Amino acid sequence: MRCSKKKKMSCEMVSLKKKKKKNKDGLGWIVWLRGCANVLQEVFLQRRMASHLHNPFPLPPLNHLTCIVTGSTSGIGSETARQLAEAGAHVVMAVRNTKAAHELILQWQTKWSASGKARLPLNIQVMELDLLSLDSVVRFGNAWNARLAPLHVLINNAGMFSMGGAQKFSKDGYEEHLQVNHLAPALLSLLLLPSLIRASRSRIINVNSVIHYVGFVDPSDLNIVSGKRKFSSLIGYSSSKLAQVMFNNVLSKRLPLETGISVVCLSPGVVQTNVNVETSNKVWEKTIELIGLPLDALQKIIQGEEVQCHYGFH
Repeated sequence: MRCSKKKKMSCEMVSLKKKKKKNKDGLGWIVWLRGCANVLQEVFLQRRMASHLHNPFPLPPLNHLTCIVTGSTSGIGSETARQLAEAGAHVVMAVRNTKAAHELILQWQTKWSASGKARLPLNIQVMELDLLSLDSVVRFGNAWNARLAPLHVLINNAGMFSMGGAQKFSKDGYEEHLQVNHLAPALLSLLLLPSLIRASRSRIINVNSVIHYVGFVDPSDLNIVSGKRKFSSLIGYSSSKLAQVMFNNVLSKRLPLETGISVVCLSPGVVQTNVNVETSNKVWEKTIELIGLPLDALQKIIQGEEVQCHYGFH
């Protein structure tokens, strides 16, 4: 009888271990179905849910704000940069293709002057930023912080989804979706903290996606190279977007209230996020490691101490 109990307990422990391993290697089907439901809701109901909003949404005068918008030569980033500038904000287009950005500014200035609303020209400038190079991110951060000017809003808008594409890696050695959608914006946000703190009340806005609901993050395999999961562009994209939500969830909690910095992730539709705290902390630590910063970088930056980054030095 005693032997039978031991055998039963042993079987239960093996079963529990298998279950835990399964949960660690992928999404449970209930979580996956819930995620799919959220995605479908946004796809099919977004227009109805937002039908009461003005388009474009009217902005108050923003002459007192300086805003950096990444990936602002097309899509959401382009519209965001233009509308902020038309509301009076000083807008910095942080882009890889600086020529395209200057051409856009010329078009916007021409239309703005012809609209009859213009009292002053749009206050927009261009700075080079390539998120596929962490060296470029560090150079951008150093160049901006050297101005000793306040930064009121950082909009991490730039992203990539190589639909149906093969797995590719940046020159830094990271899967491209992971670097562009998560690692580079995370590094940029941390490097610009001194300028954000100078603004007394500032905001980091991360343009995310409802697709993060079907993402799965393994902190020990952010590059998706272990073979536990077969890579696809959807897996790369959804995982990178979920990692971004997790990282910024931790960042928002670790920033002291006196910094005056709020951190948000948004989907172009409606999104509510509830992420696992333990996994989020692991994602935070792994991200800090991958972007070349010490684990105590946040505390040091807030205290005004110099932080050494592995990138940006040759």
